[in-house]
Amino acid sequence: MNLSGDKLNVIQEILDKTEKEVENMAPVNILIAGKTGVGKSTLINNIFREKLADTGIGKPVTIHLRKISKQNIPIVLYDTRGLELEQSIQEQVKQEVFDLIKKNKNSQESIHVVYYCIQATSSRIEDMELELITDIADKIPVIIVLTQAIGKPAEEFKKYIEDMNLPVAAIQTIMSEPYEISDDYVIPAFGLKELVAKSLQLIPKDVQKAFTNAQQADIEKKAKDARRWATRYVATSFGVGFIPIPFSDASVLVPMQITLLAHITAIFGISIDKSTIVSIVAAVGGTSSATLLGKTLVANAFKFIPGAGTIVGGIISGTTASIVTSALAISYIEVLSVITVKEKAGESIDLSLIENLMRKQFKRNIKLNHNEMNHKELEFEKGSELETALSEYEFQESKHNQSLPFYKKIIPTIKKTIEKRQNKR
Repeated sequence: MNLSGDKLNVIQEILDKTEKEVENMAPVNILIAGKTGVGKSTLINNIFREKLADTGIGKPVTIHLRKISKQNIPIVLYDTRGLELEQSIQEQVKQEVFDLIKKNKNSQESIHVVYYCIQATSSRIEDMELELITDIADKIPVIIVLTQAIGKPAEEFKKYIEDMNLPVAAIQTIMSEPYEISDDYVIPAFGLKELVAKSLQLIPKDVQKAFTNAQQADIEKKAKDARRWATRYVATSFGVGFIPIPFSDASVLVPMQITLLAHITAIFGISIDKSTIVSIVAAVGGTSSATLLGKTLVANAFKFIPGAGTIVGGIISGTTASIVTSALAISYIEVLSVITVKEKAGESIDLSLIENLMRKQFKRNIKLNHNEMNHKELEFEKGSELETALSEYEFQESKHNQSLPFYKKIIPTIKKTIEKRQNKR
């Protein structure tokens, strides 16, 4: 960590450490099998971030297997092609899958789980597919994913497959995207969170962090993992025996807080840039990328911690440092959750609103006692902490949009209409 006098490039340190955290993650490797047209790309684009099926680099591994990956996303997907073709081609695909599994076994590229996709509305599964699923399940955990699972026929098809007692780890019905029945009635997406949960139960622990980073279907999962890690980190860094430090040297907190923010950012796995981090840090006292985060945070926190004003000019205790750092972590997680929701929806964020949200969340969280900090609810449900943060941002966004000229208001609507039509093609 390079210091220049009493200055530290906090923002760049956070970004560099985040990048290193992601680089050090052992990637999760998933085979996605199924016939063409069953919705594999739609599944990939909705369960994993950054529209991976569309924007990832697809490299042919064999004639019928394609490897999909993207820089800074710790996941590798293998997609099968040709399963719907003639018997001889089906046998080739099957052999290529088994060769891949055997070749990568006991390596960092070993396949961890298989999603075998079947369109639920087809209500049929061929003998060839049953044989392939059974043979793969003998080597790797398989989840049968029933796509486009609309209505009673899909449930009956699921029951039909369950009654076969196939050696699979799970069967999951999903609707990857909202399904428009009419202008007035839309079936919401479902099943992706459950698929995430079942996947995490099956894959090895050493790649679970990579899977959490790559998935975008369960934002609460990211927030909870970040909270659990942050709680342990703060407890370890600011234990009972923490030696009091002079306020003038509060910058010693900076390395700990940088590690904290970088690790949380890596868990969320969002496309966060320097300007976003600058806005967030500025909200809690920093004004530039060269601001001493620890010192400014503590100085600002004193006005919110009862009785803490007496320490200004004196010492900062382990307890005070713990409260400040915990509030920083909780607020940062809540703000990243909002950014993730907006990014998933394909919406841009307003940095001034993000800065304002971080400021409000930090002021609110710095007043919590230790017990309240550890038991904050992290669900996107009415009245929950994350829902409150999202509502606050959207309220500020609404006020901001009302002040915009008409032509600027209409641009987002036009963009959404164009995207909606392109997705239907």
